[in-house]
Amino acid sequence: MEFRQLLYTIQIASERNFSRAAEKLHIAQPSLSQQLSKLEKELGVLLFKRSTNSVELTYAGSVFVEKAQQIVDMADQLRREMEDIADMRKGRLVVGSLPMTGAHVLPYVLPVFREAYPDIEIVLIEESTRRLEQLTASGGTDVSLLTLPLVEPSLQYIPLMDEEISLAVPNDHELAGKAYANEAIPLSRLRDEPFVLLKKGQGFRMIAHELCKSAGFDPKVVFESGNIETVQSLVAAGMGIAFVPKMMTRGEWQGHTPTYLTLENHPARTLVIAYRKGRYLSNAAEAFIATFRQTLQNLNG
Repeated sequence: MEFRQLLYTIQIASERNFSRAAEKLHIAQPSLSQQLSKLEKELGVLLFKRSTNSVELTYAGSVFVEKAQQIVDMADQLRREMEDIADMRKGRLVVGSLPMTGAHVLPYVLPVFREAYPDIEIVLIEESTRRLEQLTASGGTDVSLLTLPLVEPSLQYIPLMDEEISLAVPNDHELAGKAYANEAIPLSRLRDEPFVLLKKGQGFRMIAHELCKSAGFDPKVVFESGNIETVQSLVAAGMGIAFVPKMMTRGEWQGHTPTYLTLENHPARTLVIAYRKGRYLSNAAEAFIATFRQTLQNLNG
């Protein structure tokens, strides 16, 4: 059994198609099929059920792929450890980020990190909360910028900061009047309001539901969007109200801006750097986390 055969089998299982797998592996399809047949003959079991329309894992194939992935992950972690030993300033770091958070924070962090560690390659992956947790748990990212609570039990995290959550309302809304300008709005006051929320699968959607639940009601959702900027534009257009992380509120210079109000008890979300439990954190990852924390501290005074 050869290491490359493990990689080939994992890729076929991922693509469920020999042509696509061969393309991703940069080898000819006949060579890929030949290597798989050789491996199956050596093992004495069939790893895939092949038909004209599909490629499906057998039970033996499922077990093999699971163990093969563990071996590949261990080999990858070993390589990273050796890179650290050989050269403390060399490596590759895969960073996962929520689009709505990364767009506002990473432009401050990445230039600082790149200046300090110019030889470390950074690969950025932007996904929804649910997908990022899955990627981080499976080793698809080294670290990911997420918000609490985390659903995936195999992850652990380092807190970065607590960010206050603001209430966005249309400019002609009753709460936008002068009488409420300096007043903290109780969540219970929002029971009958129409809400504009992010789509399911995003962590801030869950936070919004939990805020409403803490006040004894479920939000009346009238619009959903995958983009926090669209959410704010819809609020400004009078379509409803929304919770917005404070760092993402718009300035007047941006135009089409809703009115932002303070919520009673100042609810906040917690930003964290998450990684898989038991995973070796390279020096590059440790340095990135340290840079992230220091940059946020500087931004917050």
